[in-house]
Amino acid sequence: MSSGSPKDEVSSGALHSTVLDTIGRQIVSGTLAEGHVLRLEQVQQQAGVSRTVARETVRVLESMGLVRSRRRVGIIVQPRSSWNVFDPLVIWWRLAGPGRDIQLRSLTELRIAVEPLAAAAAASNASAQDRERLVRLATSMRGHGEAGELEEFLELDIEFHTLMLTSSGNEMFAALTDVVAVVLRGRTTLGLMPRHPVAEALDLHEEVAHAVAARRAADAETAMRELLGEVRDAVVPHGV
Repeated sequence: MSSGSPKDEVSSGALHSTVLDTIGRQIVSGTLAEGHVLRLEQVQQQAGVSRTVARETVRVLESMGLVRSRRRVGIIVQPRSSWNVFDPLVIWWRLAGPGRDIQLRSLTELRIAVEPLAAAAAASNASAQDRERLVRLATSMRGHGEAGELEEFLELDIEFHTLMLTSSGNEMFAALTDVVAVVLRGRTTLGLMPRHPVAEALDLHEEVAHAVAARRAADAETAMRELLGEVRDAVVPHGV
């Protein structure tokens, strides 16, 4: 049983998150380059945290593939090829850094490869309840989008795409829900969304939802592909 108070545990967790965010951003931005060696004592002293917090931070960074600890050497920053590029925090740090455009391109291409097929699969596999929910979500998205209520629109958009992936019946597609969610959240938080979502995007969300509800797999796939094509044109600069 922990001897610390609940307040101490909350403070420790907040410190861990802050240190993790700082070092993670430095690594993905290249400020801490591949091969750079950190020491636990250095992390502890520079961040002003306990050894326990520093050690937990390093453990999480290792789980993301960003660093590797070697005895008598230290904590070594790893090459990008070792990173867990599907980790939501890694994605967020990259979206918030200088490599944002490249990250947006790769994530959008991933969505174009996966989500149209997920929509087609949902048309065959989604439950009646999920079909109805998708239609209601698309309708609500239109209302909030046209009103310029981006926060409400964002939460509905995340739920819409999450439900599409999970109702596809494909566990690999379902495993990408956190990835898609952080991309959608990043578009709004980083100012990449227009104040009012474009009418074409609102129309296409409804087309996807109604196609899934009516079990029209080909139409659902086509509408989702068109929707993501609009997303690509909106967020990925030409020539990137």
